[in-house]
Amino acid sequence: MDDFNSETDSDYTSYWRDWFISSRGNEYFCEIDEEYLTDRFNLTGLNTEVQYYQYALDLVTDVFDLDCDDEMREQIEKSARHLYGLVHARYIVTTRGLAKMLEKFKKADFGKCPRVMCDAQPLLPMGQSDVANTSPVKLYCAKCEDLYNPKSSRHSTIDGAYFGTSFHNILFQVYPAMLPPKTQKRYEPRVFGFRVHAAAALNRWQAEQREQMKERLRQARIETGFEEEDEELESEEEMEDDIEVGEDGFEIGATAPQ
Repeated sequence: MDDFNSETDSDYTSYWRDWFISSRGNEYFCEIDEEYLTDRFNLTGLNTEVQYYQYALDLVTDVFDLDCDDEMREQIEKSARHLYGLVHARYIVTTRGLAKMLEKFKKADFGKCPRVMCDAQPLLPMGQSDVANTSPVKLYCAKCEDLYNPKSSRHSTIDGAYFGTSFHNILFQVYPAMLPPKTQKRYEPRVFGFRVHAAAALNRWQAEQREQMKERLRQARIETGFEEEDEELESEEEMEDDIEVGEDGFEIGATAPQ
């Protein structure tokens, strides 16, 4: 293949996929096996979604030999990146693809959850739509089950369809041991150590709802998974009650007893 002109010539290697994976901003992607790319069954339907499809496929599979001008080459390169992303969404839900993404997940290549209570839980990329050009990639935390924007601007422009809406859920179904335990830890607003009244009332209501749900699960003989954490929380609450005995006896923001 002729020398590939790009903005990252210093990082250029003799294979297009190596160049693509090593380029800045593409750290979320894993390398797709050549056997997967050359199997036309895996590419079904993509010829209608990618401009210059055959040329783009030739470029990705390193058999491109068309003599064209720079403008045409740039358009084919753009199509090749789009084609690789669409194939990537299909590849990462295969056995090989899941294994590769799992290794990146273990190394926290996708970043860590910014929520303090999640204790730096590694994140997974995901899309909010399987349709291309709909929304950019988001990062999913399995501990708090919430979504976050990538920290780097070069990652925030990646199309979410290149990862799909199902990948993160499939990974935890195939590797259930990697699913982190849920936590009941929540931030509790306090003033000088006393819970703020309005927030405390909301917390009490939420706690009551949670306890009612746990009781229903216990009656159905279903483990909640929070048994050990419940014991820890109860011991902490007992210690707090002991500390508050002898004080004013009411929460900040509450009306003092007459």
